[in-house]
Amino acid sequence: MRAKSCVVRALVFPALMLLVLAFAPGTGAQEGRAAVRVANAAIPESDSLAMAPNDSTALAKEIQTLIKKEQSGFSHRLRHSGLGDLYVRGGIFMHPLLFSSIVGLVFIIERLWTLSRARTNVRQLMGRTVAALREKGVPAALEECENTRGPIAAILHSGLMRSGQGPDAVAKAIETSVAIEMHFLERGLIWLSTVGNIAPLLGFLGTVSGMINAFAAIAQAEQVSAKIVASGIEEALITTLVGLCIAIPVNTMHNYFVSQISRFVVDMEESSAELVNVLMEMHR
Repeated sequence: MRAKSCVVRALVFPALMLLVLAFAPGTGAQEGRAAVRVANAAIPESDSLAMAPNDSTALAKEIQTLIKKEQSGFSHRLRHSGLGDLYVRGGIFMHPLLFSSIVGLVFIIERLWTLSRARTNVRQLMGRTVAALREKGVPAALEECENTRGPIAAILHSGLMRSGQGPDAVAKAIETSVAIEMHFLERGLIWLSTVGNIAPLLGFLGTVSGMINAFAAIAQAEQVSAKIVASGIEEALITTLVGLCIAIPVNTMHNYFVSQISRFVVDMEESSAELVNVLMEMHR
């Protein structure tokens, strides 16, 4: 029975140590020494006397091996890295801040990809379209617009489709197409604006939560010391820092996208006006 008891302890105690290490912060060396001390303390004195010295050494080595194996995992390294430790010390409001940063990053990447694909050389496009329109007629100009991607080509294509109905119909078609393309270009900006506004507010909310925890610790302590309130103040400062670090780049990219869209609007207005003038000249 005593041998079976030793085997059970040899299997159970390392598992318990791994669970403790998974949720308790600390360095690897401190965790290893603590695990060995807890494992040895958990074994009754009578059992420890009955166990051979070699068995005790083997148990300690096995615990150390399991600890090192668990510490080599990605989740453990992430949790005990600088960012992981900062995330844990930031408190519960780090979760919505993390979600906000992910949303902002996704829409920034999506808008960068979309606007980069929407760019085109407007002068070259207008030169090819006008030349095809004057030399080969509307079908050639339509084909030129169809072979070019971007909102400018789409607007010119809409206007050319109504070229046989007069300048007023062309202007109306261009106006409708501009509204559609503007919606396409501005899609997702509302989410960037929301993240840029909410992130610092979440950081300030974490600041209030941290200060509440600090004052609660003061109220419960018999003797007030800086160490008691340090964790609450740290939480308050971390959430504020993270909130601002999210809001600043998100708002910067939002303003950049707005400026790019404004350039698209100017190009669309100039191109549509030039197309209408060319069609009016051809119908005279």
